[in-house]
Amino acid sequence: MSRDARWKTLLELLVERGRLDVEEAAAELEVSAATIRRDFDQLAEQQMLVRTRGGAVVHGVSYELPLRYKTARRASEKQRIARAVADLIAPGEAVGLTGGTTTTEVARALAVRADLASGSPALTVVTNALNIANELAVRPQFKIVVTGGVARAQSYELTGPLADGVLGQITLDVAVLGVVAFDVTHGAAAHDEAEAAINRLLCERAARVVVAADSSKLGRRAFARICAAEAVGTLVTDSAVDAETVHRFEEAGVAVRAV
Repeated sequence: MSRDARWKTLLELLVERGRLDVEEAAAELEVSAATIRRDFDQLAEQQMLVRTRGGAVVHGVSYELPLRYKTARRASEKQRIARAVADLIAPGEAVGLTGGTTTTEVARALAVRADLASGSPALTVVTNALNIANELAVRPQFKIVVTGGVARAQSYELTGPLADGVLGQITLDVAVLGVVAFDVTHGAAAHDEAEAAINRLLCERAARVVVAADSSKLGRRAFARICAAEAVGTLVTDSAVDAETVHRFEEAGVAVRAV
């Protein structure tokens, strides 16, 4: 296993469990304890975790794994969700895309749709995510609008008053939200309050709101609320979602599509 692969796995395990012991991590990754100690030390230098005696704990109270360290966990689910979300978007519409792994897959699904191969424009895409803008900018049939703002290293998203200024001047047909948590009571949420504020404004500027989230994000809470569940028209998730969760969202007025 390469160092990058080890680091991604270690960080994901740490997010899931809150803490890891050196011996435990070495056994799971099938490497030596000395290798894990070096990995923990190097990740601590990058402020990705906090070293403890014999292991490591997550860095901070509200921990967010940076996008560049996220592996393709639930990749097939996210790709199915992305294709289903892309099917909800009509040619010529203005679409807002927030940052995240699932919304990045939505951008890719839109890019390969045959009926969006031409047009002037085939789609207008408004995003505060630098990686999404970078992927779609090579598609001449898409009009790409990037908000201003300050880039967050964790998610490649632009936040702050410069982004507010752009979003205050536009109108969207649909906003597609990538979230870290979506709950009937607590709504859609992100880890970072500045990111949540931009996502909230995207929702306010859109005629309809779609949440693209795999089932592991449902029924969970996160620090910064984006919008209430009632503000979301459609939730697209994977088929592992349980019937009770679907029922609760539908009672709140959210149409659920499980793929």
